[in-house]
Amino acid sequence: MKKISFYIAIIIFIVVVDQVSKIYVFNNFHLGESVPVIDGFFNLTYVKNSGAAFGFGGTFHNYIRYALFLALPVVACFWLAFLLFKSLTGPKIMTYAYTLILGGAIGNLIDRFRLDFVVDFFDFYIGESHFATFNVADSAITLAAGLIILDFFLQKKNASEEIKTT
Repeated sequence: MKKISFYIAIIIFIVVVDQVSKIYVFNNFHLGESVPVIDGFFNLTYVKNSGAAFGFGGTFHNYIRYALFLALPVVACFWLAFLLFKSLTGPKIMTYAYTLILGGAIGNLIDRFRLDFVVDFFDFYIGESHFATFNVADSAITLAAGLIILDFFLQKKNASEEIKTT
């Protein structure tokens, strides 16, 4: 129980920081408003994202959007919770990855249920080239993806070393 409490605390932390930052942007910025943080590189810009990553599916019919962006993610959260519990006895890197994904997924799901879109606001750019605007939840999910890739290469390296020693 002590083990899982730590990971639940991380999930709660991600959700709280994500929601507080989104509520701040939602209540204090006009849609499309941009505030420079680092000139020529980073702004806080309020964007409504009705779709998935990079706005994919934002213009789909509502029935499809609800299935893809509400129902499916709820099922995925339960699956992630199962994987998190299962991973407690395995490599910690995957436990952290599932924790970060679950925290990020819950953060974005709260927006979808509350607002019918996700509030994005981190806007990185160079010149006129902007990276897709994102939020704290997206950052947690991206970090988790990096951990999963790292775990893949570590597992591959370990397997290769086992072959060499036999």
